[in-house]
Amino acid sequence: MGSSKRESNRKSSRERNSQYDVIVVGAGMVGAATACLFAKDSQKYKSGPLKIALIESRESPQFNPQQFDPRVAAITEKSRQLLERCGVWDAVAAKRVSSYGAMEVWDAEGTGRIKFDCHDIHQPSLGHIVENSALVEALMAEIADLENVDLYCPAAITEYQNTEDRLNIVLDDGTHLSGNLLLAADGANSAIREHFEFETVEWDYGHVAIVTTIKTEQPNQRTAWQRFMPSGPLALLPLDNSGDLHHCSIVWSQDTAEAERLMSLDDEQFCSALSRASEHCLGDVHEVEKRFAIPLRQRHAKDYVIPRVALIGDAAHSIHPLAGQGVNLGFADIEVLAEEIARGANREIDLGDLSVLKRYQRRRKPENLATMAAMEGFKRLFAAQPPAVRLLRNMGMSTLNELTPVKNQLIKIAMGL
Repeated sequence: MGSSKRESNRKSSRERNSQYDVIVVGAGMVGAATACLFAKDSQKYKSGPLKIALIESRESPQFNPQQFDPRVAAITEKSRQLLERCGVWDAVAAKRVSSYGAMEVWDAEGTGRIKFDCHDIHQPSLGHIVENSALVEALMAEIADLENVDLYCPAAITEYQNTEDRLNIVLDDGTHLSGNLLLAADGANSAIREHFEFETVEWDYGHVAIVTTIKTEQPNQRTAWQRFMPSGPLALLPLDNSGDLHHCSIVWSQDTAEAERLMSLDDEQFCSALSRASEHCLGDVHEVEKRFAIPLRQRHAKDYVIPRVALIGDAAHSIHPLAGQGVNLGFADIEVLAEEIARGANREIDLGDLSVLKRYQRRRKPENLATMAAMEGFKRLFAAQPPAVRLLRNMGMSTLNELTPVKNQLIKIAMGL
């Protein structure tokens, strides 16, 4: 469908609908996937397809085939399957996807090293590095063809009224909408979470993640590289530009003062520092794109749901990026929520009823908390400096690397298999 036809349909939809079954706020990767998955799944409901509104305050990012997006996600196989259900994986792959078949993790303070290989578990890859803009663009194109989804963009909510029967909102252009269920997919600094006063447990890591794209002397071998240093982990995620494997996306977590120093370096100095920090695993770093510094903060909502409102993705939980699990946890949230919404709809239960939403919370909260605890444990383990801890840490990594069945089971769990 051409863009002019899509726009025409979008305008007519706005004129037609003001009442929805589900209102999704936030059209990033998680929010857009939510609208897409719910719209497609609900076409099989006994009661008929859900009417969905998708609200986003900013224009969608545009994929640039000439330049890598500095924001990328490491998509697991389980998440890839969900994107197939959304009908967008082929479109994403047609833009640019960088599959990786191996992962090497090593300790900067010793000899501990683990290598994971997709061939050991009889899989074509361990995962896929996807640029945020490529994925969002594919999702928004798919949504534009769905008759039961209306997009409001750019738009922001200025008023809320949560009644017993409906949740009513007013947009900044004066548009009035109402829905049975409001889903907050508006990120780690969720305005919806704040408005409805969801309590959170949160703390600063005292770290900043430096994110950018680099060009290396040697090809990346379709391998994800991660070095754990006392000051924070460094991840090099392989990028594939039509067979050119000399690029990586990096996430370099450092304490705030060191991150500020690194950000102040010129490109040549930064490349030199990064080459040393990566132990020249891909030779010298030759080029670096614009760098971004992102303060790291862990946050978890004590409850994900209240009547007619649910938090998903980073609005419910945000974690350290060292394992690249943030967006995958968000996709797991919406997959479970979609199942519970289908269960409720087919039993003719109000979608905003707390009995429906609490089933989602009960299923997702333990896994999210376990993942967050594991990430915090890894961070503290590799930050520890006592010689005995370093020795045990390296011995543990080396031993695990030799326990192939255990190692392979761990990577299957991480892939969602």
